[in-house]
Amino acid sequence: MNFVNQHFNKLVISILLLIFIQECSNSSKLNTLEKKSKAQSARLDSLCTKSELRSSLEIEGLKSEKRMIQSTDRTLLDVNRQAEIDRLLKKLEK
Repeated sequence: MNFVNQHFNKLVISILLLIFIQECSNSSKLNTLEKKSKAQSARLDSLCTKSELRSSLEIEGLKSEKRMIQSTDRTLLDVNRQAEIDRLLKKLEK
């Protein structure tokens, strides 16, 4: 008990210093978590919805079909299908 009475001020200052250092590290951790949270929110916002994905897949499929038709012999049916594909692409891209 005598030791505590003699060094009371030093003990209190030491404890306060430890608490202060721990609070600073907590603040740093909070800032890190906040940055990670913002990055995660931005990533989630950039993801496309199911309907957008379906639409983009359909557009790419039609473009692929058109390229395939253009690379083969052209017949009247192929030309008609290309025109139909162009109409569908214009409709989907809106």
